[in-house]
Amino acid sequence: MKRVVNWLLPMTLVVGGSLYLSTFFSYRSSDFYNFPIPKSAELLQESEDAKIYDWSRATKEKGIPFGYEIVLKVNGWEKREIEGASVFYTKRNHQINIIPQTKQLTIRKMK
Repeated sequence: MKRVVNWLLPMTLVVGGSLYLSTFFSYRSSDFYNFPIPKSAELLQESEDAKIYDWSRATKEKGIPFGYEIVLKVNGWEKREIEGASVFYTKRNHQINIIPQTKQLTIRKMK
């Protein structure tokens, strides 16, 4: 029994630490109110109030991955309104609209 505990605790720490690092360090702040953006997302187009990224983990059917939702929540962004694939997030008096499509992510700064 003691052998199992001695082996299980370090493995739990390694797996938990890996999940934490891969989730929270996979995102960077954007210039849209410091809204987190996946580091692996490649910018395709941008305008004053919108950016379109090529991101393989975004889908229209499933939306954004659960890990991304956790990162948004931890960073203070609250999910407010859902219209189809479009999701609105707010933080204080700022609002961001995320539109996930197949392998594409659109981030819009709302006024």
